[in-house]
Formats: sequence, structure tokens, C-alpha cells
Amino acid sequence: MTTSSSFVLIVVLGLVLVLGVTVPKSEARPRAFFVFGDSLVDNGNNNYLQTVARANAPPYGIDYPTHKPTGRFSNGFNIPDFISQELGAESTMPYSSPDLTIENLLVGANFASAGVGILNDTGDHFMNIIKMHKQLENFKEYQQRMSALIGVSRTKRLVNQALILITVGGNDFVNNYFLVDSTARSRQYPLPDYVNLLISRYKKHLQRLYDLGGRRVIVTGTGPIGCAPAELAMRGKNGECSADLQRAAALYNPQLEQMIIELNNEIGSVIFIAANTALMHNDFITNPKAYGFNTSKVACCGQGPYNGMGLCLPISNLCPNRELHVFWDAFHPTEKANKLVVQQIMSGSTKYMKPINLSTILAIDHFHQD
Repeated sequence: MTTSSSFVLIVVLGLVLVLGVTVPKSEARPRAFFVFGDSLVDNGNNNYLQTVARANAPPYGIDYPTHKPTGRFSNGFNIPDFISQELGAESTMPYSSPDLTIENLLVGANFASAGVGILNDTGDHFMNIIKMHKQLENFKEYQQRMSALIGVSRTKRLVNQALILITVGGNDFVNNYFLVDSTARSRQYPLPDYVNLLISRYKKHLQRLYDLGGRRVIVTGTGPIGCAPAELAMRGKNGECSADLQRAAALYNPQLEQMIIELNNEIGSVIFIAANTALMHNDFITNPKAYGFNTSKVACCGQGPYNGMGLCLPISNLCPNRELHVFWDAFHPTEKANKLVVQQIMSGSTKYMKPINLSTILAIDHFHQD
């Protein structure tokens, strides 16, 4: 980055921090939004696949505007939905949908698929999910498709100016390394070496995303995976989070942040922004009442201890007020928890967002476009 551009960045950051400069949503609307990752951000791709990793039956979607399941692993909106709202845009549609129009594609696309991980063997037991390498291939295909519709240069500009969210990594622990007491990966690698493997593979995915034109990419870490109701039910002792999975997250998340810093330095620009979703979730897991929740242990929908056993089904226990629960099902947050996370992505300090938050990114990009 040149001295003059560094000075401009400092000035804009100062304005954002001192004056609270924000971008009017209507002006930010042209920015496209692309989503990659797993069930935390999938908004229906798996509905079009022959897989058990689907959220296409009630009570999923009970609080969505249609009150029907959409394929989101939530009672309502998920994290990409709330980011789209902050951008002043419609929610992106699943790229697998046969109903996509050019208007939908100009908004962006959601490539995420429930069950996937950083590694290609993660989630194999779900069958027919869209692995990360395929999601990135679909992004390339999207660009070819758009180039035929609106031209190569306009497509390149749309992609370069887009916001991208990638959320993946939790399944590499929950549905791979710790899936059962002894897995192929846990026999192959001690946990620290496995984390190193994940980081090195993830770096390749992010580099590929950059090569495909991504220039503003929010990368989330894992949440507090050991505190999910499923893990409390299966691994936790006396209602405490699973020590093994919490140790995995504690090893993984700092190394992910460090890798992102190194990758930005190698590229010579702030492309990737680290969102510490573990800390964001931890705030209301450790002190749920401060955020208006009654429980951070018991899922709203499920069965067994903490409603953490099995799938959320029409016959499952269902809480009457989703606003009081951090977790919707055995693994996934409620709409309210998702909204709180996006509030931190938008305006959180460097404790949560490194090097800058999304509001600052939007202000800087708006400044450079004028």
C-alpha cells in the first residue's frame, strides 16, 4: 500500500471512529454479496440435493416471514440475511435454485452447503453436499454465466466490488476429528497438527477466492463448538462445555487470525477480515441474561438432554419463545443470536473484528468510489 493511500485510509478510519460515518443503505445497494461455507450460512442449497443435511421441514423457518422452512438451519433469518439487510439488499438466493433470474444473480449468490468443512473428507457421511472446492468452482461458473449476460468487464467489477462471507471449519471438528471416539483423522494427527493442517488448507481456499476476484472477504472463526447443546448432551459433564472441543477452538481461532494477517501481508492489501465469532457467541453463552436470553444451554427445538439429541423435527420439543434461547437446535443459533453476531460484525471493536469492522469497510469503499 502506498503512503498516500495509507494516509487516506487513516483519514477515513478517523472519520468513521470519531463521527460515526455510515453509508446510506440505498447507496450501498449495488454491492453484490456472495456466501460460502456450511450450515451456519446455507440458505437452501441442500434442499436441492439428496442429503440428510437438510432443514426443509417444520419447525425450521417458524419465524421466517413465510413461517415455512427455507433450508436455513434457523427458526428465521441467518447471518447472511442480516448482512444483506445491512447492505440494503435482498437476501441472496441459493445458487442451486432453478428459479434464479438475472436480477437475483446481480444481488449475488449463496454457495454454502450444510455439512461441509475445510477438508474434502469432512461431512462425507452426509453424502451429496457441496464441498468447498466445488463451491469455489461454482463461483467461477457464476462469473462465466454473468459474463454471458452482462459482459466480462461488468462482471469483473461486480465481483471485485462485492462483499464475501465465508464460514467454515466447525464441521472439521464436530463432523470429522471428534465425530466418534476414534476417527481416521484423530488417529492420523494429534490435535495441534490437525489444526495446522486445517489452517494450511484454508489458506489455499482463501487464496483461490482471491484469484477468483474476491477483494472484501469476511472470514469467521468457529463458534464455541464445545458449548452447543449437542456437545453438552454427548460430551459435556454436569452442563459444562466439552473440554476437547473448546480446546480445539482455542487452538484454531488464533491461528486462523494469524494466517489472515499473513495472507493480507503477502497480497499487500486488506482483503480478508477476521471475525472472531467464538468471542461474539461466548459473550451471550457466558452471560445470557445480559442479552435477554433465559438459557444458552438448552436448544429451543430437539429432544433429550438440553434438547441436544438428534434432529429438530415436527415431533421434537419446541420452545414457545425463541427469543429466550441462544440455540435453535442442537448446533445452530436462533435468529436473535444471529442478529447479535451481525451487530458485532458491523460495529465491533478490534477485539471482535480484525483489522476493521464491516461498517468501516463500507465507509472506506464508499469514500474511494466517490
